[in-house]
Amino acid sequence: MIYEHNFEIKVSDLNKNLELKNKSLLSFLEEIGNLQSSTIGLGINDIPNSKLSWVLLNWKVEVIKRPVYGNLLNIKSWERGANKLHCFREYEVYDDKTGELLVRATSKWALLNIETGRPVMLLPTIPEGYAEDDKFAFSSDFPKKIIEPKQFEKVSYYTVKRSNIDFNNHTHNLEYLDIAYESLPEGVFENTVFNNIEIMYKKETKLNDILKCFYTFENGEHIVSIRSEDEAILHTIIKIY
Repeated sequence: MIYEHNFEIKVSDLNKNLELKNKSLLSFLEEIGNLQSSTIGLGINDIPNSKLSWVLLNWKVEVIKRPVYGNLLNIKSWERGANKLHCFREYEVYDDKTGELLVRATSKWALLNIETGRPVMLLPTIPEGYAEDDKFAFSSDFPKKIIEPKQFEKVSYYTVKRSNIDFNNHTHNLEYLDIAYESLPEGVFENTVFNNIEIMYKKETKLNDILKCFYTFENGEHIVSIRSEDEAILHTIIKIY
């Protein structure tokens, strides 16, 4: 089942070029996923009763044409199949006036029982007919696992702040993109437009955690690996280009 919703770009959603910034774009995609999940009793407002919460595992996003202030975005989203523990959510973002495809994206999710901290079997939980199994935002299946580079050019640190924390008392998934931006060399951040985003989430972080961020440029891609201060835990890998 394809779900549609329109989103208006606000001033706070703009980057320095007066275009939609990536964090706001991901926020719109996150929002429409929750809106559709709410139709089957698995949205944010259902958590107190269901004790179930979606956990994001991966993003892959391609900006074909950058939306600007004044664009009304028509976003279509659908679940593209599920196995026992994971499901995939697809997205297409259109200019509501012209019908032009602006963005396409895909994501991978798990459903977590917030009382036990364990993933929930999806197949009996998600109603039959909810998924559009044969429709892909991209021409191929979900991208391969992001491999962490062996060598890095720059190392920086970031302390998780109150403003990074969400209703699960973890760093919200969108905050990692900003953390990655903070770790980029100044010239890279100021002079590069990142129209492709891939994120792989491995382990949550919490308030006051000190993160060690490793940056490298490899095969035309900027890669940031976010680890614990002692480097023992890999939290997130972000690839932008």
